[in-house]
Amino acid sequence: MTAYRRFRVDGGTYFFTVNLAERHRKLLTDHIGALREAFRMVKEAHPFTIDAVVILPDHLHTIWTLPKSEQDFSLRWRQIKSAFSREIEKGERISKSRSRKGERGIWQRRFWEHVIRNEEDFEHHVDYIHFNPVKHRYVKAVSNWPYSSFHRYVRLGIYSKDWAGPEMNDLDFE
Repeated sequence: MTAYRRFRVDGGTYFFTVNLAERHRKLLTDHIGALREAFRMVKEAHPFTIDAVVILPDHLHTIWTLPKSEQDFSLRWRQIKSAFSREIEKGERISKSRSRKGERGIWQRRFWEHVIRNEEDFEHHVDYIHFNPVKHRYVKAVSNWPYSSFHRYVRLGIYSKDWAGPEMNDLDFE
C-alpha cells in the first residue's frame, strides 16, 4: 500500500472536505447532534479551532487552526469519524475490504486537506464553505442553511445576513 503523504505545518490552518462513503445518505444532517458531540469530545481531548464549517447531508467542509506545536489533524479526524460512527445504527453497505478489517462503511476512508497559505486563501475558502449549500441547491440563500458557521460570521459583522443571496447563484466558487 502506498503511503499517503500530507503536508503538515505546526499550528497550521487547514481546509478539509470529508465525505460519507455512500453519498446519497443524509446521515450528517439527520444526526447533527451526534456529529456536534463528536466534534466537542475531540476538541476537548485534542484542541483545535473551527474557523468555519458547513455540514451538508453527505459531506462537510471546514477550516481548522491547530495549536502552535500541533500538526496531527489525522488523529482528530479519525476520532471524530469513530465517535460519530458509534452513534449511528448499523445497516450501511460494507465492502469486503472493510468487512475483513472490521470497519464500518459510513465514511470515505480518506479526506481532502489544503493548507491555508494567506489571508486571501482563507477568505476564499470561508466563502466557498458558506456558499456550498447554495451550490448544491439545498437552499436559495446562504442564510437559510442552519448547519453553517455563516450565522456566527453574521453575528460578528463579517457578513451581512443577505450575503450571497439568490442573485449570486451563478458565481463559480470551485
